[in-house]
Amino acid sequence: MKIVIIGGTGLIGSKLAPLLASRGHEVLQASPSRGVNAVTGEGLQPALVGADIVVDVSNSPSFEDKAVLAFFETGTRNLIAAAKQAGVRHCIALSVVGSDRLEGSGYLRAKLAQERLIENSGLAYTILRATQFFEFIGAIAETGRKDGAVHVSSQLMQPLLSDEVAIALADVTLGEPANGIREVAGPEAAPLADFVGRWLRKQGDASKIVAGAEVPYFGAPLALRTLVPNDGARIMPTRFDDWLGRVAGGA
Repeated sequence: MKIVIIGGTGLIGSKLAPLLASRGHEVLQASPSRGVNAVTGEGLQPALVGADIVVDVSNSPSFEDKAVLAFFETGTRNLIAAAKQAGVRHCIALSVVGSDRLEGSGYLRAKLAQERLIENSGLAYTILRATQFFEFIGAIAETGRKDGAVHVSSQLMQPLLSDEVAIALADVTLGEPANGIREVAGPEAAPLADFVGRWLRKQGDASKIVAGAEVPYFGAPLALRTLVPNDGARIMPTRFDDWLGRVAGGA
């Protein structure tokens, strides 16, 4: 089968492509750097000629509320139109656990808008919602630095390794369309502040951690279980501390 990955040269796309190719499929890693831009439409229709499956793992270059909404709405509308014209039989999108629970986050509002466009497209589809990636815990810590301390939410999260996101996504891609939402997460739910603390200690960073339920997560306060999956999620095996041991001081 021919499989087109939108955002195919990014973190997940670059891991997904070899997994699909190793199973005997023709894979096109589509991205603006390779002349395919879903937002502008450049190169999109030619890329999808003969495609059986399209997987959207693209991400906005800006997380500003209006910009990220425009990115996902415009790109998804263009992709749906091109997929219909090409006769694509399965459309897959990678989304985020909590996209339907965190209206205060402009990014997650945009991801939810993307999901709804796909759900209402008339295409056979699967949406895979993933929890936060291990590789982004450091960035979460940095966004919380203020007055010599790291301020971070005490609510739960259940992160996973990006390689295992790609594995789950490959399985979804080659499976039958769910025409619904699936979820994938790591094996351990713990306070976000706990993951950040373990990350900082691994870096030799003794910064004080100020944890609280009211501390916002990328601008929005969390409920206890906003960032953890529902029952029935696929749970991947790699634990955070095992990953930390392998990266040995840097992701």
